[in-house]
Amino acid sequence: MRHRYPVVFATILLTALLGGCHSVKKLVPPNLRPPENPTGQLDLAKKTLQDATPCCTSFADFSYQSQLPWSPKKFELGPGSSVFSLNGQRSYFLSFRLPADGKLPYRVGVKSELNGRWLRSSYLFAPTIVLLDEAFQPVGEQKDVTLCEHVGWSSDTTGAFGSFDVKDPKARYIVVFSSAAQQAANTYWEQSPAAFSAEAPVNMSAAGSFKIPHGPDGVLWVGIMDKAYASAVDNAVCGKAPAGDGVLKTLRDVIPVPLWSDSTSNSAKTNDSSSSSSTSSGGSTKP
Repeated sequence: MRHRYPVVFATILLTALLGGCHSVKKLVPPNLRPPENPTGQLDLAKKTLQDATPCCTSFADFSYQSQLPWSPKKFELGPGSSVFSLNGQRSYFLSFRLPADGKLPYRVGVKSELNGRWLRSSYLFAPTIVLLDEAFQPVGEQKDVTLCEHVGWSSDTTGAFGSFDVKDPKARYIVVFSSAAQQAANTYWEQSPAAFSAEAPVNMSAAGSFKIPHGPDGVLWVGIMDKAYASAVDNAVCGKAPAGDGVLKTLRDVIPVPLWSDSTSNSAKTNDSSSSSSTSSGGSTKP
């Protein structure tokens, strides 16, 4: 009778495990489960922006008391931030005066952080930049900054990076916002969503690369380009790399042809020498 208890216990345990195979997700705490609607947070952010009351309807209404930081600085754009409505565009924004002693040309560096707990439901604030003259009139065309992914050794050099060149001597102010076109676009991303998901042991169906949608709010770093940001921008990944022709083909393209010819010739001589040696050895053998 006493020997039956291990058998009974094993049977109960096996039944529980088999029954739980179809409900493994229930073992993941609710606060660690990915959202059922991946676009829910983004949809809410868009509605919040549309419901906000704009403070300004022209660039002349903006405040330019703050100077553009000498190195990228962190800013949070979202509920509570200033909103403008201009030419059918509505966006949170940042406005700065340009440094009077800035030596032209110089680069403005930006970095956008992923907004969201789960990568597959995250989005980015993609900036648009416009320069203004003394009369608060645009100098040239506004630019939608292209963001590219860079994964560095720390959080400071990890994110979606981009840059903008300041060249025109008439530029006095800079406005950073997100145009309607930017908010409708996306950024290429190489990281797999399974690597960032507590559901990964349950569902490992993740692609190797995908695109992160842009949204109306988020964390943005902006300021005059420094060495760390310049390196991140110059080495960032902006799209899927084209398929190669193979290692040997690449080596033949890189290494000078004579080296390949000499290598082939030496290989042929070695084979001929081996064949001759084998034949000579075979001919001197007596039965």
